[in-house]
Amino acid sequence: MAELKGKILAGKILVKPSEAEEKTASGIIIPDTAKEKPQHGKVVMVGSDKKDEPMEVKVGDKVLYGKFAGQELSIDDEDYLLISQNDVLFISK
Repeated sequence: MAELKGKILAGKILVKPSEAEEKTASGIIIPDTAKEKPQHGKVVMVGSDKKDEPMEVKVGDKVLYGKFAGQELSIDDEDYLLISQNDVLFISK
């Protein structure tokens, strides 16, 4: 992953989504047409605090977010998701 240059607006985070599962737990291969969009990923950039709302997410945290949360972006041929801190459901260190 290339070093990202720029700034994220207040209350927003940039997430690198995890790869979609290739196989089920029992070993069945999932075709591309049936793969679910991942709902978890790693935080790569965070914005500043919003007024009356401190930023609780840090770079490197693993987060779980809603299925339809955020805006998909492609930066330097890498896929990212720009979401609001309010869309984060769970933070794992």
